[in-house]
This record gives sequence, C-alpha cells and structure tokens, in this order.
Amino acid sequence: MPTPAPPTNRFERRRAETRGALVRAARQILAETGDTGASIQVIAERADVGFGSFYNHFESKTELFEAAVADALEEFGQAFDDRLTGIDDAAELVAAGFRLSARMADSHPELMQILRRRALAHLHSDNGLARRALRDLQAGMDSGRFTVRDPVVALSALGGTLLSLVELRFARPDLDGDEAAVTLAEMVLRMLGVPPDDAHEVARRPLPEAD
Repeated sequence: MPTPAPPTNRFERRRAETRGALVRAARQILAETGDTGASIQVIAERADVGFGSFYNHFESKTELFEAAVADALEEFGQAFDDRLTGIDDAAELVAAGFRLSARMADSHPELMQILRRRALAHLHSDNGLARRALRDLQAGMDSGRFTVRDPVVALSALGGTLLSLVELRFARPDLDGDEAAVTLAEMVLRMLGVPPDDAHEVARRPLPEAD
C-alpha cells in the first residue's frame, strides 16, 4: 500500500491527525475486545475528537474498523521489511517471519491481538503482510527454493499456520514461544519443498539484530 504524501498545510495536518486518532481508537477497541459494536460516540470520545468529525473521514463504523485492521496489518508488514532487509533467501525470510511474530506477541500486544482476531479475513488482501508474503513465496518459487506450484494456495497454508502460532502465544503464554515458532517454521519450510536438513538449519539461523 503506497505511503500517503505528508499533509502540506495546517488544515490537512489537522485533518490527518483527526483521522489518525480515530483509527488508533478503533485499533485499541479491536485489540481489547474485538467488538465492533462500539458507538460512534464512544469511538470519538476515545479518540478525543468531536462526534461530528467522524463523518468527515468515514461513512460508517465498518469503514473505520476496516481501515484500522488495514493500518495494523501494514504496520506488521512494515516491521518485517525493516527488520529483514538484506535477507535474500526466501526460506530464511519465511522462517524469520514466524519467529518475529512469536516475539511480537510480547513486544506489540495490541498489534498482535488485532492480527489474531481479524487477519484471517484479510489473508488474501492486496496490501499489508499478505502482499509481502506472496512476494516472498513467488521469489522462492522462481528461484527453485520452493517446489509448490500455486503461491496463492501456499499463502493460505502459510497464513493459517502463522495465525495459529499467534493464537498459541496468547492461549498458552507458558509455552516457549521461540521454540514453538522455530518448530512451526521448520514444518512450513518442509511443506514448501525445502529439504528436511536444510529446513532444520534455516529455521534456526540467527535473527537480524533490531535497529
């Protein structure tokens, strides 16, 4: 999803700030309860904006919550791009993505709660994490790293497994999240066609250091 151009004047900046506040409020509600039935008044109060401001930006609550999910998924995908820049091996990208996701359940709980509750419906969207995962799957197929034939079907398997990992991290916080992520990453790589010994090694490569 292209990054919007920055506002160029005071009116546009204030308008962007109001929209951003509404999206953040919706994200908080989704992360806390997953309930999209909150009234516009409640959302506006949480965003600290006037009730009438809502309709200057969104036609309905549905549109707002969809924007909130899209915003969260884009942030999630961008976090991967920032952390994994420089990795050319598609298999390593997939494995590192699983491991980073497990850790983000602790470091970015709001973001991961939204992913947990709403990402399945966006699994085949044209932006956010889905676009990046499809890109990496296609690269792996083009290079011969992956032997699957259909990247869209592979994305379904990859995304479903990732969301199951996120659910596991919240449902069983007592488990070793890193070890679970490594195990699932190795299984997914084998499913994609990476030889067993190679999948075992790739899933355990050191993660890039955070900036």
